[in-house]
Amino acid sequence: MSGPLAGIRIVDLSGVVSGPACTAMLADQGADVIKVETPAGDQMRRGKASPQGLAPGFISCNRGKRSIALDLKRQPACDVLWRLVERADVLVQNFRPGTIERLGFAEPEVRKHNPRIVYLSISGVGEQGPYSTARVYDPIVQALSGLADIQADPTTGRPRMVRTIVADKTTAVYAAQALTAALLHRERSGEGQHVRVSMLDAMVSYLWPEGMAAYTRVDDGDEAPRSSVHDMIFETADGYITVGTVSDAEWSGLCTALGKPGWLQDPRFTTTALRSTHREERLALVAEVLRTRGRQHWLDLLQDADVPSAPVLRRRELMDHAQVRANGLIHEFHHPHAGNVRQARPAARFERSPAGLPGPAPRLGEQSRAILEEAGYDARAIEALITSGAVAATAD
Repeated sequence: MSGPLAGIRIVDLSGVVSGPACTAMLADQGADVIKVETPAGDQMRRGKASPQGLAPGFISCNRGKRSIALDLKRQPACDVLWRLVERADVLVQNFRPGTIERLGFAEPEVRKHNPRIVYLSISGVGEQGPYSTARVYDPIVQALSGLADIQADPTTGRPRMVRTIVADKTTAVYAAQALTAALLHRERSGEGQHVRVSMLDAMVSYLWPEGMAAYTRVDDGDEAPRSSVHDMIFETADGYITVGTVSDAEWSGLCTALGKPGWLQDPRFTTTALRSTHREERLALVAEVLRTRGRQHWLDLLQDADVPSAPVLRRRELMDHAQVRANGLIHEFHHPHAGNVRQARPAARFERSPAGLPGPAPRLGEQSRAILEEAGYDARAIEALITSGAVAATAD
């Protein structure tokens, strides 16, 4: 493995998205991530069109990892996990509060075996409170965090969900950053520690800078304005674009590009504050003009005038867009069991410790034998573990 985290070993007990997406980022950066699954496998394996348990979502959240399948209801499997824990730098789990304790691998017990370990617990809403033991998925957190209210229909006020699992993925980013910070602390002090990240905490923190701006200054009152009717998507004669102006210079450029110099003298739009007050009127006028010509016509004029603007890409268009290609962002490779696949390359690029492109996601138990060998088991002991059902291994 190469990358800034080369040499770091992570035992990943997590499932679904928040934990696996976190450890996938760390695998991208060179960590050796051992994904510990039950013999039934992570439920993300069981999706639409999932040959050999390699559903698209599983591939993306588990790239570059190795899989061992353990039945932790059997003591020999628990013994295997203890060996892995003793050799690990990090343990990650996102079970509901109380589950990891019943399995016998709570943080205090793990620390007795490995005092230097960084132990990450990801939860839905935290370890205490009325929802702490409830089953929590992304929509629950969108509802509790205020995100659904931020997305509310501007006319009816009906809350709406974001159509992607933003809470899961945001939590993954927060957790990955927290883990690397804890590893840095350990490097300096020699101390491991318990790191806790809940999806609710991550989303409230994420939304606060603008979504909760009305509640930041206590003396400003506590009533957030309803979101704008206009969503900054404009229809042209042959597609959609987004255009946004903040500064006076950008507003002037927009008026020039749209052939509307008279807007510069309109008393509703002469300052940033006035343009904000009359936002809906201003955007309605812009929308009316943009409908008259095609997308590329306007984008050329807007770019020449240095006005922030872009096409609204359909997902299929994204693959071939010039900027995406210039960034080398989409990587295509042959997965030995899932066929040809695409992945976005890791967002962070390291000049001094570059990481390779992400490796393939594993089949269930694909590396069970190799991981057991590394843990010190001989061939006879490995076969006994597999025969007993304590460990499941994919047939070659």
